[in-house]
Amino acid sequence: MSLRLLVAREHSRLELTRKLQARGHRAEAIGGALERLIDDGALDEARLAAHYVAERAAKGFGPQRIRAELRDKGLAADLIERHLQPMHDTWPELLAQTHARRFGSSPPSDHSDYGKRARFLEQRGFTPDAIRRLLRFPD
Repeated sequence: MSLRLLVAREHSRLELTRKLQARGHRAEAIGGALERLIDDGALDEARLAAHYVAERAAKGFGPQRIRAELRDKGLAADLIERHLQPMHDTWPELLAQTHARRFGSSPPSDHSDYGKRARFLEQRGFTPDAIRRLLRFPD
């Protein structure tokens, strides 16, 4: 059953545990099955983290959002940071691309427009400092 769930996409140990418990499987059986999947390499949280970071970044999501989503999947903080860190220099470029896709290349027209853009980008998971550096609203 758990192997069938892995075929659709990568899962974390926590996600598979939740899904299998929801289907009525006992905790002891789930634990044993997940250990076998880990030993066989079918369940690999590092592979999940690498794939998830790349996929979400390609869709225009920032590091804060991706970090929170991976934490919700039950991944360890050090594993998450290990996969976010290599993209450290890429986030400003990704932020600019995400902004341009949504708002074009023109700067904010007024404070209201600035706020709208900043809220959108913050919701996507970019830091307020990075957003301020990108938008640079003239006073």
